[in-house]
Amino acid sequence: MKIECFIFDFDGTLAELRLDFAAMKQQLNSLAGRYLTVAPPQPFLPVLEWLAWLEDKIRSSGGRSEGFRAQALARISEMEMEAAKSGALFEFTRPLLKTLKAKGAKTAIITRNSEAAVRVVFPDLCEVCPAFFSRDHVISPKPDPAHVVCALEFLGADPRTAIMIGDHPLDIQTGKAAGIMTAGVCSGSASRNELLAAGADWIADDCRKLVEELSEQGRASL
Repeated sequence: MKIECFIFDFDGTLAELRLDFAAMKQQLNSLAGRYLTVAPPQPFLPVLEWLAWLEDKIRSSGGRSEGFRAQALARISEMEMEAAKSGALFEFTRPLLKTLKAKGAKTAIITRNSEAAVRVVFPDLCEVCPAFFSRDHVISPKPDPAHVVCALEFLGADPRTAIMIGDHPLDIQTGKAAGIMTAGVCSGSASRNELLAAGADWIADDCRKLVEELSEQGRASL
């Protein structure tokens, strides 16, 4: 079936990747050190998953994990907002989303970032994309497939016609878990080989080139 629904990641996919995830995880470690008698190890999971790991470690050691979680989420949000202030959309983002909308395609943006930070970078998002789900809008964000499912249900889209597009292997993992097509774009931090290794069905330099290639191949109803 042809692709009629495009679900996009945000940072690194539609906007410049400005978040320093390594620094963010080190901030969580520093905060967790106040709650643990033994310093936490070097982070080995993505930020939100590392937060959950640290929270569980604090809880199992008898500490007040709820206090840690509140402070950790506040720190993550602060760093996201700081990054958003210097962030920018890629030059093709608005024109691409407007074109997809005009041609009748269904579009959504899903992100692990906060809604507030995304709207600093993309204040007119809702004018060009009808569906937006940040981590604030779902119980469990990607790679949980429910994040994609929320977007599909909101749009009334057939999963067989949908594609998840992102710059990170986690995005490919999310799409595959939701049972939809996937595409990797090399506009973020992950390499072409990393995206291929994750199992992306298509790889392109960026979203604009991806949509052009899908259209030329007759795979998208545009």
